[in-house]
Amino acid sequence: MHSVVVGTGGTTVGDVIAVARGNARIELSDEAVTALAAARGIVDALAAKPEPVYGVSTGFGALATRHISQELRAQLQRNIVRSHAAGLGPHVEREVVRALMFLRLKTVCSGRTGVRPEVAQTMADVLNAGITPVVHEYGSLGCSGDLAPLSHCALTLMGEGEAEGPDGTVRPAGELLAAHGIAPVELREKEGLALLNGTDGMLGMLIMAIADLETLYKSADVTAALSLEALLGTEKVLAPELHAIRPHPGQGASAANMLAVLTGSGLTGHHQDDAPRVQDAYSVRCAPQVAGAGRDTLAHARLVAERELAAAIDNPVVLPGGTSQAFGSGGGRVESNGNFHGAPVAYVLDFLAIAAADLGSIAERRTDRLLDKNRSHGLPPFLADDAGVDSGLMIAQYTQAALVSEMKRLAVPASVDSIPSSAMQEDHVSMGWSAARKLRTSVAHLARILAVELYAATRAIELREGLTPAPASRAVIDAARAAGVQGPGPDRFLAPDLAAADTFVREGRVVEAAERVTGPLA
Repeated sequence: MHSVVVGTGGTTVGDVIAVARGNARIELSDEAVTALAAARGIVDALAAKPEPVYGVSTGFGALATRHISQELRAQLQRNIVRSHAAGLGPHVEREVVRALMFLRLKTVCSGRTGVRPEVAQTMADVLNAGITPVVHEYGSLGCSGDLAPLSHCALTLMGEGEAEGPDGTVRPAGELLAAHGIAPVELREKEGLALLNGTDGMLGMLIMAIADLETLYKSADVTAALSLEALLGTEKVLAPELHAIRPHPGQGASAANMLAVLTGSGLTGHHQDDAPRVQDAYSVRCAPQVAGAGRDTLAHARLVAERELAAAIDNPVVLPGGTSQAFGSGGGRVESNGNFHGAPVAYVLDFLAIAAADLGSIAERRTDRLLDKNRSHGLPPFLADDAGVDSGLMIAQYTQAALVSEMKRLAVPASVDSIPSSAMQEDHVSMGWSAARKLRTSVAHLARILAVELYAATRAIELREGLTPAPASRAVIDAARAAGVQGPGPDRFLAPDLAAADTFVREGRVVEAAERVTGPLA
């Protein structure tokens, strides 16, 4: 099994995916253990002093003015976890919770949080055991971190609350820890707060969305190329010199992908045949411009994600040296800050939802054109076998349109909203968790929309008797048919075909099939 070593310098997109989806085993580096112990020494020194230090010897949020005596501090840390584990709604997906916990562990291991090494090791042990805390859909405002989701995770470390075992069964967390030989943690000063205060949930969902969208944008180039072929369009608009004079990187990459797929096609270039047309419709001709803009948005989102992966987000944070709020061993200090605000992540989550909605919209327009006998340049109505007796793909496009409509609603930004909390102490929040949750739905819908386009375009190409598709197109069609995505014929129960197409797209097999001919796509 692949292993991921957590050090003090952050982590990578690949490591997050490996832990969240691939169950990679986690190890703490010696460097991380040393940094954890050093930061803990600073916190312990501060805790022994009479001066109040936020998060160490005070209450939290609007209650930060109370100085907490030594004998109540362990209770304070337990209480913040218990009281903040206040989520409601459906359980969040296992991969999201694993990403959330791993990213919190990444920050803990930075040596900026003051958490003891044994607490960090317990976090790794829980993940390695396949134990997944029950986290609920609602409870994060995306500021002061993903508080409720992270609290439910911390509750599991304490042996409280509920968690899902490796077999998927939900049981009391204490039972699961005992079954795997893991001792519950007894939290000390600052540790409860440090386990809750990060943007880890929204960041984890951003990273997984980026990974999925990188595949879907390539898939969209392939399905757009198939639609262009099926509509007897021209590939001349994909010429590199045309895209070089508007040098957006994503646009150039998308056009190059489409051109690679269409190489050797016997269907392109027929736009001057029986029903001459000067140029193709925007949904065909402008496909690289729209997909390319989304690709560039995706590149910006990855940049933000990589910066966050290098960050250590906590409040307060442990810093070495200096002459600020308080002093510990070696001159270290603990500082309050605002780095937990989720705005940088929330914005790009919303940007991606907008770009994905537009990509879904243009794919649906191409599909509708394939089904309309007045615009499809010789294809039968709705690609039906015997139009009138058969309805063909009429209602498949209805389904696609419904998905596009919901994606447009999901594209309304969450990050423009803010509802004050904690007695107006936390008076501006990011709503980044909400942005991430709706983006997950949008990404799933985009795969379904592209699946319908794939289904229609492959059928349409096969109905062009006497014309030979490009070798890459043929490879995609053959792979789709082998995967259970059936071709032309009389009406049948369509849902299984569409489900097979959805799986084919989501698993990246559209791209794999095309690349067997084209080589790697951009």
